[in-house]
Amino acid sequence: MFRILAWSLVIPVATKATELKPIQAFFRNHCVECHGKDDKIKGKVDLRGWLQQPVDASAFQDLQAIKDVLRFGEMPPEEAPNVAPSAREDIIDRLTRFEMENSLEVASSPKVSVRRMNRFQYNNAVVDLLDLQGVVYALPERILRDHDGYFQPQTGKMPTVVKVGCRPLGKSQLIEKRLGGVAPFPQDLRAEHGFDNRSDHLSLSPLLLEGFLRLAQSIVESPDFKPDRVGIWMQCFAPPPEDQDMQEAVAVRLRPLMRKAFRGNADEETYQRYIDYALKQWRSGKGFTDSMKAALAAILSSPRFLYLYQEAPVETTLEDASLKGLELASRLSFFLWGSLPDEPLLEAALNGELVLDQGLEKQFHRMLSHPRLKRFCDSFPSQWLQLDRIISSTPDKESFPGFYFLKYRDSMHMVLEPLLLFETVLIENLSINQFIQSNFTYRSKLLQEAYGELGIGEKPIQGNQEVTVLRFERYPVEDPRIGGLITNAAVMTMTSGPEDTKPITRGSWMATVFFNRPPEPPPADVPPLSEEKSVEAHGKTIRERLQAHREQAQCRGCHEKIDPFGFALENYSPIGTWRDQYANGRKVDMEGILFGQEPFHDIKSFKASLLNHQDRFAHALSGHLMSFALARPLEPSDQAVLSHIIRQTAPEGHRLQDLIQAIVMSKPFRSGKP
Repeated sequence: MFRILAWSLVIPVATKATELKPIQAFFRNHCVECHGKDDKIKGKVDLRGWLQQPVDASAFQDLQAIKDVLRFGEMPPEEAPNVAPSAREDIIDRLTRFEMENSLEVASSPKVSVRRMNRFQYNNAVVDLLDLQGVVYALPERILRDHDGYFQPQTGKMPTVVKVGCRPLGKSQLIEKRLGGVAPFPQDLRAEHGFDNRSDHLSLSPLLLEGFLRLAQSIVESPDFKPDRVGIWMQCFAPPPEDQDMQEAVAVRLRPLMRKAFRGNADEETYQRYIDYALKQWRSGKGFTDSMKAALAAILSSPRFLYLYQEAPVETTLEDASLKGLELASRLSFFLWGSLPDEPLLEAALNGELVLDQGLEKQFHRMLSHPRLKRFCDSFPSQWLQLDRIISSTPDKESFPGFYFLKYRDSMHMVLEPLLLFETVLIENLSINQFIQSNFTYRSKLLQEAYGELGIGEKPIQGNQEVTVLRFERYPVEDPRIGGLITNAAVMTMTSGPEDTKPITRGSWMATVFFNRPPEPPPADVPPLSEEKSVEAHGKTIRERLQAHREQAQCRGCHEKIDPFGFALENYSPIGTWRDQYANGRKVDMEGILFGQEPFHDIKSFKASLLNHQDRFAHALSGHLMSFALARPLEPSDQAVLSHIIRQTAPEGHRLQDLIQAIVMSKPFRSGKP
C-alpha cells in the first residue's frame, strides 16, 4: 500500500524532450502495440506513461523490468519485428541514463523496518558481548567449519591447504565448545528468493519475547557460564573489593556492558533502570555474581538488544550525526560481521566520523580485515547459492553407488568447494568473473576421486577416508568444464533428482542466483512429465520430453528464459560427473541460445557467453548483496544505484570487495533508504 501511494503522490518528471524522444520512438515502434495501445496491457506493463511529456512518475515503477526483458532478449517477442543488438544496447543505455538522471527526483524512499536479530546474529552478539570462548549453541546453518584457523583476511591471501569440516553433514562437526543446557530457538525461515535476515520475517511476538527471556536465563544459568569461558568475567561478574560502594561497583560494570549491548543507544534513565534492578537482586539476598547474571539476562532479552535499527533524525547537527552514525554502525556490523559494533566502530559513530566518507571507508577496510568477516562468509554465500538444498539430495544408490562413502556422502565434501571459492574471491579481492569460470578451485582427495575425469592433477589414493577433518588443497584450473560456481558438483547434485538431471530446476537456479530473475511458478494445470524413472526407460532425452511443455502457450515464455541455462549443463550427471551421452546411448544435446541472441555449442562457449555479459551478473550479484545488507527486497529506486555501482566497479572487473564497498558507500545503505 505504501509503495502504491508513494508513486501516486509524486510530481511528473520534468525531462528534456531531446533525451526522451528516442526512448518514446522505440516504445512506439516495438512495444506499445501490446503495452498501452487501445487500453491493451499485457503482462501488467503499461507504457502509456512513457509517451507523455513530461514523463509520468509511474513509468519508473516498471523501468527495471523493461530493461531486464530487453537485456535478456525476451522482448520484443519472436513474432514482432527484430531489434538489432546495437539498437537493443542503445535503448538499454538510454533508459539507464534516464533512470540515473531522473529517478531520484521522484522515487519515494522506503525506510528500513525495525527487525529483531535472527538466531545466527543472536549467537554472534552474545559471543562478542561476553568475549565467550566457544559458541552459545550449535548452528548447523554455518556449513563450513574452520579447523586450522586458515581464515585470515588481513593477509589478503588464502592458504594453499586448508583443514575444514561440514557442519550439517558431519555430526562430529557440531561438537564444539558451547554452553551446556542452552538450546537455540528455531531456525529463522528464509524469505522467498531471499535471506533469513529480512525485516518482514523477523517480528517479535509476546510469545517469542518470552522465549528470548528463557533463552537469556538459560545462558547465565549454564554450568559452563564461568570464568574460563566468559572473557569479561573479571570486569563484570567477579565480586568487587569489600570497601567499594555497591552502587558504584554495579554501575562501573554494567555501563560498558549496556553501551555495547545496546549499540551506544541508551540514555541515562535506561542505564539507571538496569543498575537499580541488579541492586534490587543483591539486596534480596543474592550474591554479587548472581545479581549481575540476572541483570545480564534482562539485557539479553531486552528489545533494545534484540531489535535492530532505530530511526535517526534527518537533521545534521552533531548530536543527530552521532545518532545517525550509531544506526549506520549497527547496519554495517550486522552486514559484515553478523553481530554488534565493536568499540572502535561505536567511537567513530559517536564522534561523527562514521557519517563522513573518509571515516566510513576507514572503518569498512578495518572490518574487512577482521576475522569476524568469517561470519559474512558463513551466512551470505550459502544462502545466495541455496546450498542447504544439498542436504536433502539423495542420488539413487544403484545408479550412483560412488556417491555414498561408508556412512558419509560425497556431498559433505562437495558443498565445501563453492564456499572455499567464495571466501578466496572475497579475501583476495578477485573479480566476480571467477564465479563464472575460475582459474583455481579447492578439492579434497575424495572429491577429486568423485569427479572422475574432471579430477585435477594426480589421481588420489583409492579409498582415502576423510570423515572428520577434511584436507582441501588449492588446484589450478585450465579445463573450462570445471571451475566457478555454476558447474561444481554441489550445484549439479542439489539441482537433480535421484536418477535424472532436472534442466528446469538447474535453469531456475541459474536465473534466480546468477541473474536475480526468479521465474514465476508454473500454472496449476501444467501436465506432468511422463512417469518413467530414467532416460533409459523411455528412450527419449529430457529435452524431448520437455518439448510438450514448450509447445503450450502458457509455458513457452518461462521455458524460453530458463531452458538455455538448464540444458547448457546437461553434460553434468546428477552427481556432477561428466558425460557425453545418456545411459541409453543417446548423445547429450546441450546447445542453445543465450539471452535470445548468442548461440553456444559446448560448456566453454556457454561460459564465454556469460562472461560477455558479465555486467548483467554483476548487477544481479550486487542486488543480492544490497538486499542482504538492507534486510529488505529491492525497490525500483534501488536500480539506479545498482547501475551506478556497476559502472563504478567495471574498470577493475567488478572485484568482490569493491562491489561490497560501493554498496556500503551508497545512499540506500548510509541512510537506510534510497
